[in-house]
Amino acid sequence: MNPKNQKQKSSEKDQNIVALLSKSSSHNEGMKLLMDSYQSRLYWHIRRFVVDPDATEDILQDTFIKVYQNFHQFKQDSQLYTWLYRIATNEALQYINKQKRMQKSSQDVEKDLENLVAHNASSDAEEIQVLLQKAIQSLPEKQKLVFSMRYYEEMPYEEMSQVLDMSVSTLKTNYHYAKQKVEDYIKLHFHDLD
Repeated sequence: MNPKNQKQKSSEKDQNIVALLSKSSSHNEGMKLLMDSYQSRLYWHIRRFVVDPDATEDILQDTFIKVYQNFHQFKQDSQLYTWLYRIATNEALQYINKQKRMQKSSQDVEKDLENLVAHNASSDAEEIQVLLQKAIQSLPEKQKLVFSMRYYEEMPYEEMSQVLDMSVSTLKTNYHYAKQKVEDYIKLHFHDLD
């Protein structure tokens, strides 16, 4: 399926979800369809920032609860997934800020990073993936968000602008700096893999 047809099919599915969620008689059915459609994408979106799988599950659940409780606030002037990503991003940022106040140990973070890449990496690539994740986790929060959304999800800047409420030029600048910092981090620490 070409990208244009895939986007159109996704848009039709979103319209169906919105229609179901808009009626009290089909709200639960719409919520189930929404969760089936977006659970995996939102999980990995959150996981790239939070790293801890248990916390990711909790944040995902909180995201869906917020969607369920606040769907009436969804203004259909943006795409459904943009609204969902904004909620998930805000929930993840709240968790990160709370964790900063509680300061998770560096050993726990290291273990979580290794678990993050272990699900799909071969043993040879795993160390490089861990290094990439460490580089990403070393970024300031805004740059981490922008880098992950652009690098992993290939989200266009215009859509990122809606999710993060930043101008496109600010996003491009943040991505440029983040990319440079990731490259520098990897160059600096690559020798440590031997």
